[in-house]
Amino acid sequence: MTDRVYPSSKPTAINGTTTAGVNNTTNPAAAAAPGKPQLRQPYRRPPQYQNHRRRRSGRGLCCCCCFWSLLVLLVVTLLVSIAGVALYVIYHPQRPQFSVSSLRISKLNLTTTADSSSHLSSLLNLTIFSKNPNSQITFFYEPFALSCLSSQSVQIANGSIPAFVSDKKNETTFRTILAVSRDLDTDSVTALRSDLKRKNGVPMKIQMDTEVKVKLGGMKSNKVGIRVTCQGINGVAPKSKSPSVASVSGSKCKVDLRIKIWKWTF
Repeated sequence: MTDRVYPSSKPTAINGTTTAGVNNTTNPAAAAAPGKPQLRQPYRRPPQYQNHRRRRSGRGLCCCCCFWSLLVLLVVTLLVSIAGVALYVIYHPQRPQFSVSSLRISKLNLTTTADSSSHLSSLLNLTIFSKNPNSQITFFYEPFALSCLSSQSVQIANGSIPAFVSDKKNETTFRTILAVSRDLDTDSVTALRSDLKRKNGVPMKIQMDTEVKVKLGGMKSNKVGIRVTCQGINGVAPKSKSPSVASVSGSKCKVDLRIKIWKWTF
């Protein structure tokens, strides 16, 4: 006979809990509260490294362009400075010289008409001396526009000088007539009358505006504006038909560049 062994049906006590032939395991997830849903993590977009790289590359390109532009500008400035120094050493350029040789006043009348308007009429004979002190530079002058002004910038007379060429070591003398006949406003009349009452005469200045080209060796520049201002002149209105002679012994003339940028002139 074959002996058969049957499992015991008696329950086994484990930690005060009886189990009947069934191997029960404890599930931690099942131990949780059955009605509480699990929390889901929020969706996060991964960082966009590509945009940062593009921005950085754009900034780097801009900085590189600025650096090279500044470097080129500095190099050009340095080359121009070196060329200017070399030209100055070789040619030693000097500004042209001007002076007032004489000024005769044939007429200088300020009258008031019946309608209370003031009228100025003048006639002046001016002699200008021009000199080119350079031995290797030639000046090509355009026509000059001349004005005779009082100490308070009231225009007493105006005129012109034709265009001319001032060659190397050249000296030129011009005789021209300045005249005006016009009505003055109240402020100009007040200023001019106070000048006419001065014992030493009316302080005057001659202002000349023109453009000039400079030829230096085989090079020729573009037109550049210049202004010649001659001060230290005193004149009196003639009391008879003979003209009065203004004092020009203390006059000095200064030559300045007139650079025009868009609408402004410096």
